[in-house]
Amino acid sequence: MIVFDLQCPGGHRFEGWFGSAREFASQKKRGLLSCPNCGNGAIERVLSAPRINVGAAAPSPQAKTPEMEGKDPFAIAQILYSRMLDEIFTRSEDVGKAFPEEARKIFYEQAPARAIRGQASEEEHDALVDEGVPVARIPVPPRRQLN
Repeated sequence: MIVFDLQCPGGHRFEGWFGSAREFASQKKRGLLSCPNCGNGAIERVLSAPRINVGAAAPSPQAKTPEMEGKDPFAIAQILYSRMLDEIFTRSEDVGKAFPEEARKIFYEQAPARAIRGQASEEEHDALVDEGVPVARIPVPPRRQLN
């Protein structure tokens, strides 16, 4: 596999994984490539930093934490999901029901760029996605169920 940095005319950069440079060219020629942000099909390769394998030692296996020792996969998934939510809560600003409006302001550079979280209806979420605003729905269990 080979990873190429790609870009659309709108300036959106993203990665593409291909079997070879020839496979990339073939997919581009057949019109199979499009920007994941805006859908534009005029995709170009851009300069990227090469990865050179110089025979470094393989990374050591991740040590198991006592917290996960002997747990079933579902329990481990719950622990990891709880950690992810902790990171989101710690590193983002809660804007509550003003989320759709604030997300648009940030996207259109009318407000300072920052990580935010809040509530949006399904219709509001779909409208943001249609506009190209990068948002993600993350289910949060009731507070009493968080560790």
